[in-house]
Amino acid sequence: MRFFYNRILPIPCFFLFMLVINSCGKKNEVPKPPKSIPTVEVTQKTVTIFQTFPTTIEGINNNDVRAKINGYITEVLVDEGQQVVQGRTLFRLETNTLGPNASAAKSGITAASANIEASKANVNAARIEVEKLQPLVDKGIISNVQLETAKANLLRANGQLSQSNAAYQQAQANYKSAAATVDYSIIRAPISGILGKINFRKGALVGPSDPTPITSISDTRQLYAYFSMNEAEYLDFLSEIKGVSVKDKIRNLPLVELVLANESIYPQKGKITTVTGQIDPTTGSIQFRVSFPNPNGLLTNGNTGKIRIPKQYSEAMVVPESALYEQQGNVFLYKIVNDSVVATKVNVAARTNNMGIIKDGVKVGEKIAAQGVGTLKTGMKVNTLLTTTDSIISTLKPKF
Repeated sequence: MRFFYNRILPIPCFFLFMLVINSCGKKNEVPKPPKSIPTVEVTQKTVTIFQTFPTTIEGINNNDVRAKINGYITEVLVDEGQQVVQGRTLFRLETNTLGPNASAAKSGITAASANIEASKANVNAARIEVEKLQPLVDKGIISNVQLETAKANLLRANGQLSQSNAAYQQAQANYKSAAATVDYSIIRAPISGILGKINFRKGALVGPSDPTPITSISDTRQLYAYFSMNEAEYLDFLSEIKGVSVKDKIRNLPLVELVLANESIYPQKGKITTVTGQIDPTTGSIQFRVSFPNPNGLLTNGNTGKIRIPKQYSEAMVVPESALYEQQGNVFLYKIVNDSVVATKVNVAARTNNMGIIKDGVKVGEKIAAQGVGTLKTGMKVNTLLTTTDSIISTLKPKF
């Protein structure tokens, strides 16, 4: 027992021993240097951002080409994609029964005209009879009965002349109708433009009640691009445009750009010309129409793309996108204050090209952490590596 007791340190001596060891360990620790982070100064610059909306493109005038009468196509005189002028013959329909009908109607005019001449002769003869008998009655040579009979014959002759004139007018109307029907067998271009797909070829039976048109023509000398905004976007959009009325605001809108399906920019800029008068209750959106010139015929009816509406911020405070982070719906960045970082809430007006446009929360010239904000905490000491906003932006990958 004495041997065991001699090898156990008294309790106070044990705690003193551990305290000495811990003290020596802390003296040997080397303090960590502050974290090095890229920093920038908040600067001002003029920035243009774009609001983008999907769009569909149509010619300023699009017409379906249909037959006005039922008939079989006998000739197709044009091809798809061809430029045609108004009035050009596109198709012909069979006229086997139409021609004889027109000829018969024309013969009816001739017969009606002959009847008119015969009726006129009868009227003249009846009039002469009346004029001959009138003096004889006045002198009492003959009775009045003969004169009255002659007058009745004149009245009847005039009635027959009126009927002949009416028959002539009807014959002319019949002929015009038959001739128009013959003309309807020639299908002409209703407008000038580009011919679309031809849905019916030679031998096909077509008519005015067909659900599918024979073809269509689009006037693409100028084009309309349509896009929509929801109600909130629309109200925000108008609130930022100068003008009292909607008409004034539309007049003050900047020219817009068209991004084509291959992401290239259409060389001609467009003008927003009108806004529909009401919000669509089914979609909750309102439609805009942009007019684009099409001098080289690059665009066609049915093209798709995106409308880009520019918005300029003059002398705006800008920071790299990488300097911002979000927390609980708010946007923050880290200011550099006395070699430490401080989380600071900011209001962001817009984001574009890897930049954030700041409304308030910082001031021009203040230093902020430009990168690595996910590793920082308020109060953390940092070693600042001053650089520029442009150099930070150039190293960032685009966000899609």
